Amino acid sequence: MRIVSLCPSLTELVFALGLEEHLVAITKYCIHPVDGVAKIEKVAGTKDPDVQRIIELAPDAILLNEEENRIEDAEALQAAGLNLVNTFPKTPLETAPMVRHVGKALAAIAGEPAEGQRIAECAEAIALDIEQRCASVAAASATSAPVRFAYLIWRKPYMTVNADTYPSAILEQAGGQNVFADHADRFPAFELADLIEANPDQIYLCTEPFPFEQKHIDELAAATGFSPGRFHIADGEYLSWHGSRTPAGVDYARALVERALSA
Repeated sequence: MRIVSLCPSLTELVFALGLEEHLVAITKYCIHPVDGVAKIEKVAGTKDPDVQRIIELAPDAILLNEEENRIEDAEALQAAGLNLVNTFPKTPLETAPMVRHVGKALAAIAGEPAEGQRIAECAEAIALDIEQRCASVAAASATSAPVRFAYLIWRKPYMTVNADTYPSAILEQAGGQNVFADHADRFPAFELADLIEANPDQIYLCTEPFPFEQKHIDELAAATGFSPGRFHIADGEYLSWHGSRTPAGVDYARALVERALSA
């Protein structure tokens, strides 16, 4: 079995399924697990993969995400007769069937029935863990007041997320309430005046795609007049990578909300 993964979180999932030896190529943004991905061939980035090289590698399956990867690249790979496994979960709970879908697709090309069963069982264990964590966190958040938040993903211009995104969903499930939830754009740009008017309880500055740091908290606090205590650096991998990282991400999101509730 030969696998190409064009999404960092799906690469991490392949390792969690015990199939790392079958990865023949990944993107340069596939950084976890660090030791494991170092020796695997890189075929450029998520938005500009080397389509010709991927075709030459003749993979049995290519793992993609509809948000991370471009439709034109997917169409080119499909036109070459390659097997695409597409994913696009928008909520933590939707990640469970996604994991099952990927597990089933890889189990089908495993060759040995016993290996196929092992892959499916491993995927099922991850999916059940996701469902159980989601249920637990949702139950906990149901008894507490919502924490109004803004989740910043970019600077110059400042950008955030609306309700139709995974980061918003994982924080909403944890007891958050996105102040930009109703925006028409999934990743809207905004002015600081908009942030001041929305007046969120918490403002999360994520570590990816823009690598926010403490200096940006200082900058925003000065510009908005908000207390620096309203701002927090949030781990973008936990809040946007979906797959084997989702169980920990669900708990991480709840911990962020609980910290706000206890402040």
